[in-house]
Amino acid sequence: MNPLRILVVDDEPAIRRLLKTSLASQDYLVSEAADGGAALAALRRDPFDVLVLDLGLPGMDGFEVIRQVRAGRSALPIIVLSVRTDEAGKVRALDLGADDYVTKPFGIEELLARIRAAVRHRLQQEGELPIFQSGALAVDLVRRIVTVNGAEVKLTPREYDLLRLLVAHAGKVLTHKFILHEVWGSDTDVQYLRIYVRTLRQKLEADPEQPRLIATEQGVGYRLKAPD
Repeated sequence: MNPLRILVVDDEPAIRRLLKTSLASQDYLVSEAADGGAALAALRRDPFDVLVLDLGLPGMDGFEVIRQVRAGRSALPIIVLSVRTDEAGKVRALDLGADDYVTKPFGIEELLARIRAAVRHRLQQEGELPIFQSGALAVDLVRRIVTVNGAEVKLTPREYDLLRLLVAHAGKVLTHKFILHEVWGSDTDVQYLRIYVRTLRQKLEADPEQPRLIATEQGVGYRLKAPD
């Protein structure tokens, strides 16, 4: 099996060294870039499986890198490194097409988990299985049947549309704006979304007050637990 190739883009040498050492210890092949221009050149030159990208780069920032990568219709998983207080930056990066984010300072184990989830999501999109399974939840995408612990759960058409969108991007953070546009077709009041998420949790979660399937990314959006 070929090792995953990861491009790390950060203008801080110490962080690049840390990431390269940590990722290489997991048998990943790691390349580095210190700015956006070098990152895009590396992406044009070599194939990569994951892009780990800092937003605060000199010259061309991380947002522009994401924009150009997605403008080329690349499905390359992009995991953003963001400062803890940069909530607006997280939302903007995700809306531009990033798959996930890790806040600085970050734990390596969390980053490794995000990388694994991003890769699973890409594989799922490339060869989507007719039945999605995550914990007790199963969604038959062909027959549009939803079950929890084997018992069928009745959803309204809108609830199913919302769940179907989350399933299609399981493991990935979806912003409020993205969900509203995809499910409602416009930037409807986010309160509608919160109501539907609450209803879905009541129908799907063992404990709706402590959700394990549909996680809230505070101030950003929602994430459905990746498939088992």
